[in-house]
Amino acid sequence: MKLHWETKILETRWAWRIARGAFSEIRYHYITLEHEGITGYGEAAHNGRYGETLETIGEFLAKAKRVLEAANPCCYEPLIGKIHELAKGQHAAKAAIDMALHDWAAQRLGCPLHELWGLDPARIPLTSYSLGIDEESVLVQKLAEAEPYPILKIKLGTPDDEAIVRTVRRHTDKVLRVDANEGWTDRELARDRVAMLEEMNVEFVEQPLPADRLDDVAWLRSESALPLVADEDVTAPASLKALAAAYDGVNLKVMKVGGLLRTLQMIHTARSLGLKVMLGCMIESSLGITAAAHLAPLVDWADLDGYLLLKDDPFQGVLATGGQLSLPGRPGIGVQAAAA
Repeated sequence: MKLHWETKILETRWAWRIARGAFSEIRYHYITLEHEGITGYGEAAHNGRYGETLETIGEFLAKAKRVLEAANPCCYEPLIGKIHELAKGQHAAKAAIDMALHDWAAQRLGCPLHELWGLDPARIPLTSYSLGIDEESVLVQKLAEAEPYPILKIKLGTPDDEAIVRTVRRHTDKVLRVDANEGWTDRELARDRVAMLEEMNVEFVEQPLPADRLDDVAWLRSESALPLVADEDVTAPASLKALAAAYDGVNLKVMKVGGLLRTLQMIHTARSLGLKVMLGCMIESSLGITAAAHLAPLVDWADLDGYLLLKDDPFQGVLATGGQLSLPGRPGIGVQAAAA
């Protein structure tokens, strides 16, 4: 099996700002796995929050190349286990390899990836559409662009949180979800923010406090009426049991947990613990988003809008019509290069 990778530059439609910072351009590694005339594709949408860089991803891929060269992609499940054992972290690189292996296997069988798992694409929930932190005039423009989407997710975690939510509420009565991205560092502040959001008819709140403060999250849940969903606190299957004592749900991201196989396993584990499940994403191209969307029939909430926030998407795959995600019918993940 031959592994190759290249770097692509993605630009966002608007400067993307959350509580941790902002960017308008990102560089990711994209991989191909070739065997028996079939090519599987993968995306490594890394995030510096988890100690990953373009360089560390490249180093991991070079290490994985030696393992993959002698491997049989038909036996992809134990092979993915070996890939995870190569190094700690580097989950985006592991996700890219896992994605390409699943793409290869489903193409070889001549079926879309969701059929490999026996899933019904008609059961995919509506995706939310995310609005990054911005001033009022820009938020109004973003809301106009988001008109086709019935569910909005707004980023908070600044002193202007209430003004942002009030701006959004003045212009729409759509379903609102909130992601604080660890931005409320004080639990009393988080309680007050959640109370304000309840008055604004928000559905739930993601990651209100910094990761690894589960006692504070449990206290917040006892003081608040809105469901709380873990995001940055979710990094591995072993974390789920502890999270179930503090949160109502978890946001699982293929890039964050290390691939489709682990995401699938964590969905079932979360369900067994009584947790609701959201399937989320980074800012990614249609390659990564489409791969994740094949798992979406299993979850309660979808937040698979990363490709909608790009100025130019290098791939074509899943479509979002009024928030409803439609998978391509081609074998494998089903993406193809975007028209030049």
